[in-house]
Amino acid sequence: MEHYYWFALKSVPQVGNVTFLRLLAHFGSPERALKATAEELAQVKGLGPAARESLGFFDWRPAAERECERLIACGASVVDILSERYPKPLMEIPDPPPFLFVRGDLKGNEPAVALVGSRRASQYGLCTATRLARDLARCQVTVVSGMARGIDTAAHWGAVKGGGRSIAVLGCGIDVVYPPENQALCEAVAASGALVSEFPLGTEPLAENFPRRNRIISAISRGVVVVEAGEKSGSLITARYALEQGREVFAVPGNVTLTGSRGANGLIKEGAKLVERVEDILEELRLPCPDAEPDAPPQFSLTPQEAELYVLLCRGALQIDEIIVQSALSPGEVSATLLSLELKGAVVQLPGKHFSVV
Repeated sequence: MEHYYWFALKSVPQVGNVTFLRLLAHFGSPERALKATAEELAQVKGLGPAARESLGFFDWRPAAERECERLIACGASVVDILSERYPKPLMEIPDPPPFLFVRGDLKGNEPAVALVGSRRASQYGLCTATRLARDLARCQVTVVSGMARGIDTAAHWGAVKGGGRSIAVLGCGIDVVYPPENQALCEAVAASGALVSEFPLGTEPLAENFPRRNRIISAISRGVVVVEAGEKSGSLITARYALEQGREVFAVPGNVTLTGSRGANGLIKEGAKLVERVEDILEELRLPCPDAEPDAPPQFSLTPQEAELYVLLCRGALQIDEIIVQSALSPGEVSATLLSLELKGAVVQLPGKHFSVV
């Protein structure tokens, strides 16, 4: 397999991203680095004795063979740092991954904006993330997020339903679906954009993986928008990485009485650009919107049942069980009517079976 030696070199203890790239630069290929003599390794600038010893004695073959077998089984691909498909902005950070596991189509350079936020998002946050992602997608801007519950999920769905591209950077192996309820979303993102991970195949979604994932989310994006976040939200880590990497930071203002708004509101206090609509992002990043058209009032005819639910949802997004309680329809009628409204483009489904008018 083409990347057999890439997997092998990455599996060697004491060989992290920085050391991997140093060896690649010195020897020209991972294979050549793995087969180098002790004398040749001693000539590599900055390569310590522990790494040299590990390269000389570690048996990397089982790990490389296992990774190749898993890659074939899951149907993913590998994009290495020498490829034209490798995201060029990612090469600007101190420790870019030597290669990425990818499902879908990864492009080397494309305008992208990250939307991140709370896993326990409010209806306001979910609606805002969906709307911003949809509008960015319609402006041919790729939406980047982390496939987590809440804001991330809403952002990916918004981009998909806006007919655009989305990139999901995972905190687990590319062959692991997390959270499990996002199976359909993963397939939709892979079909129109890309799923990306730097972690070996089969890696579980461990807590320590997510900060590392966050640095990639911010690195491949021109700006990071925090839609909703508490004071200890992981999305604030992404915002911090963005600042360190020279990316723009944006935040959507939230209800000052809610603890879930304190992180985003705090960013605005510290100088993050306040976002109310997609134009706030595009103007700051100087991104054109060639195909965007002003939003027109929705034009569609409604049946009496559709009209009842549409009027109900005009007051605010509701979860399907709340719709059933507040309407005069049976559960089956509500499901069928909501589907009909979705097909007409009148409402959009948000994560957690919430619905909102478009």
